[in-house]
Amino acid sequence: MRLIKDIRYNIQRTCEYDPAVHSKWEVLFLYPHIKALIMHHISNFYWRHHLYFLARLNSNLARRWTGIEIHPGAKIGKGLVIDHGMGVVIGETAEIGDNCVIYHGVTLGGTGKQKAKRHPTIGNHVFIGAGAKLLGNIQIGDHTKIGANAVVLKDCPPNSTLVGIPAVNKAKQL
Repeated sequence: MRLIKDIRYNIQRTCEYDPAVHSKWEVLFLYPHIKALIMHHISNFYWRHHLYFLARLNSNLARRWTGIEIHPGAKIGKGLVIDHGMGVVIGETAEIGDNCVIYHGVTLGGTGKQKAKRHPTIGNHVFIGAGAKLLGNIQIGDHTKIGANAVVLKDCPPNSTLVGIPAVNKAKQL
């Protein structure tokens, strides 16, 4: 029943976020991030039960269907909106908090081949602009905004605004 509750919450969150939404049915059937999150829920179940082949197979089908690649091992909170999701990549050890928004072309990637945690941890209510790259085992604080095409390589505190290559906290510069 958790899956159905999560789907309902994600649909409601999308309706609140996206002014182009006309109905909840439209979101359920036509928004690719909802399909990707449902498929991820299934893939993650397989992953946690050590059915790695099924998990990866399901996640690959989801990628082909939606253009959004979420590793089965990634941990995703409720209310994630992946707006125009084509090209989003979320790595194996990535963790995403509740009520975040990610735009197309975002990568939550690793920087090496180590077996330990190697992908970003994203706090709650984080906004990540189109094309942003967050790389490595970094922590992104709650209520942070990351600009389009920013490259984030270091931790950032809550309530930050990050822009540029490499990304810098604009609040610290003022």
